[in-house]
Amino acid sequence: MASPSQPTSQKKRILSGVKPTGKAHIGNYLGAMRNHVNMQDDCENYIFIADLHSLTTVKNKAELHSLILDLALDYLALGLNPDKAVFFRQSDVPEHAELTWILNCLTPMPMLELAHAYKDAVAKGIKEINAGLFTYPVLMAVDILIYKPDIVPVGKDQKQHVEIARDLAGKFNRIYGDVFKLPEPYIPEEVAVVIGTDGQKMSKSYGNTIEIFASDKDLKKQVMGIKTDSTPVEAPKEPDTIYKLYSYFASEDEKAALLERYRAGGLGYGEAKKLLLEKVTETFKPFREERERLKNDLSYVKDILKRGAEQARVIASRTKAEVWDKTGLSI
Repeated sequence: MASPSQPTSQKKRILSGVKPTGKAHIGNYLGAMRNHVNMQDDCENYIFIADLHSLTTVKNKAELHSLILDLALDYLALGLNPDKAVFFRQSDVPEHAELTWILNCLTPMPMLELAHAYKDAVAKGIKEINAGLFTYPVLMAVDILIYKPDIVPVGKDQKQHVEIARDLAGKFNRIYGDVFKLPEPYIPEEVAVVIGTDGQKMSKSYGNTIEIFASDKDLKKQVMGIKTDSTPVEAPKEPDTIYKLYSYFASEDEKAALLERYRAGGLGYGEAKKLLLEKVTETFKPFREERERLKNDLSYVKDILKRGAEQARVIASRTKAEVWDKTGLSI
């Protein structure tokens, strides 16, 4: 891969950070991971594991190690190519934490009080909200701005973080002089919200996910557990959660055929779930096989993350030098 310090094309730079929070599910795949892999041929792609963000909730060393490696395995198994994308751990690039202090000193308290993560914690009545959770959006802003990306692919619920990054970039540039680029969010509308097994947005916090690397037994349990209404088998049906999930992985002809069966009547939800299970199993089988192979060579996975961090620091250190110069920290 060409050094990121020496641009060789007019490709747009894409930046995405993913917090290691557990088992990857269809919502993660459709809303983010698939896009990250698909963009690596046409864009200058920077993907990082946001392990510093995990410290707001994860307090166990072994658990954090496991979460980091699981996410790295997931991405590599799904096709992220370290020769096409810069893939690294956030904590291996110390400039993230250093620049967070600079932007902390520019961030108004009311902005953070309106941030989703803090508001949700207050609404849930969490008594000990740590400062890391409160200033979470500032670190996320630095994650974005430090690499000066053109586009930041996010889910609809993450758009606020890109907006905060833009606000802080603009404020820094007005006070100290131009350093940061104002990034644009990219939200694929067709997968802005992926429905879970209970009809709500698919999320680990709701316990309504379909895990893409689950065992055959667990995958079947999750798919067959999708909630449905009481419409009789013989009655016509309108497209539902099962059909919507099926449509993400099926061809146009397959979608049309299933829709026709839905509306003609005679198709039970149990059979529809089996069709979805077959489609999900078929789609992810090669990825699951590749993940098992990679699990046996974790030193290779760690080397990829280390090499990616070295590449990322080329840009991060340059941005830090600009910030130090503009603020007066560089003498």
